[in-house]
Amino acid sequence: MAVLQENHRRYDLHEELEKALNRVDFFRIFHTLALRFGFGHFGILQLGNENDACMLSSRLVLHDLPSGLTEEYDKRHRFGDSIVYKALHASNISSVWRANDPALRGQSLVSQLGFELLLCVPVNAATTGARYAVLFLGDGEDIEQGEHYELCYSAASAFDYFYRAMLANKAGMGLTPRETEILKWISHGKTASEIALIVSVSEHTVNSHTATILKKLDVVNRTQMVAKAIREQIIE
Repeated sequence: MAVLQENHRRYDLHEELEKALNRVDFFRIFHTLALRFGFGHFGILQLGNENDACMLSSRLVLHDLPSGLTEEYDKRHRFGDSIVYKALHASNISSVWRANDPALRGQSLVSQLGFELLLCVPVNAATTGARYAVLFLGDGEDIEQGEHYELCYSAASAFDYFYRAMLANKAGMGLTPRETEILKWISHGKTASEIALIVSVSEHTVNSHTATILKKLDVVNRTQMVAKAIREQIIE
């Protein structure tokens, strides 16, 4: 961290980010950041693979949106079909979405969630390259260019700390290389006996590894195991 402290600029977020220890601290930082620039809410979104069938509620790793809002959205819409979702996969440039944009005809994420303005800041995980986005939602009409630049920089700085402190430790979910290899073959539809031949171990060993993977990922069957592994980007 010494190099980061000496060379990386956080400007007015410096002290808060250096002291942040848990999700509550980062929740407070992002929430305050949203309010400072006239937004009411924030969300940190894990993008995953573009063609994944996904729900908004399952992709938000931290947010302060009203309780039940994302679940209600998921009942009516498919987040993977959202123009905002597709735009985030198509470009690393920040984007601004307005509910009153006639070209969107009320079909954008911002209007479907009941807000007037949405600012999306694409960010990447430093260690893995996994793609995320920091979202800011509110009822303002627009954001000035200077504030837009400042908010994007502050959001990227805060996310970098958040990822390294909270999400990087979760990457891989504690799986060993052998467990990850077996998980990959399970995701390809291979049986325990087939995997045993592929990786040159006994079928009993494969089943033992599979039981450990289930426990580490906190799931109850192979289907849930593969779905969570893909969602958490442990495997592709």
